[in-house]
Amino acid sequence: MRKEKLEELNNKIEKIKTKSIIKTYSQNKFLKLENYEVELNNGKKMLREKMVKKNKTGDAAIILPMLNDHDVMITVEPRVFTKRTVGVGLTAGYIEEGETPLEGAKRELREEIGCNDANLVEVGAFYQDPGVTSAYIHCFIATDLDAFEDRHLDKDEVIDNMTVDINELEELIELGYIEDASTQLTIYKALKYLRR
Repeated sequence: MRKEKLEELNNKIEKIKTKSIIKTYSQNKFLKLENYEVELNNGKKMLREKMVKKNKTGDAAIILPMLNDHDVMITVEPRVFTKRTVGVGLTAGYIEEGETPLEGAKRELREEIGCNDANLVEVGAFYQDPGVTSAYIHCFIATDLDAFEDRHLDKDEVIDNMTVDINELEELIELGYIEDASTQLTIYKALKYLRR
């Protein structure tokens, strides 16, 4: 990994590290649990809890934005429940009601990096945590990014972007900067697709 890129990334991480966190008790507006009694074909019964996000499935799109043949854009944003309290990842977000995964991916590119148009290819999909949620994650590569404008982040989003060489993505995983499974899996699926 290039020293100047690691220094840039560490500076971005330091700026948005969690300073303090206070547990509050209020009506949860984002997550809720639904309780189910499940009966299997063999007659066995089980109790299960399902996590629901924003009263939706939690389906999402993760996008690897390729600026050219070798430069890609990564994100740095708060992930307050991790050891570092900051996550390094890719452009991502929930698919809104009525959107296809492709439409959701395009909207997230507009919101998080200010890209108005791109060629998107879905390179795979997976369940995020099928033991407690039905969230299905769609993995995309974005090429031919066009017409960058101002980003339109949600009011509670804090995202910083930076470019790295595509060959540095796996190194960022190995160095412990990219730690979440969804981003890692998307990177591996994208790289496998690109190396064909």
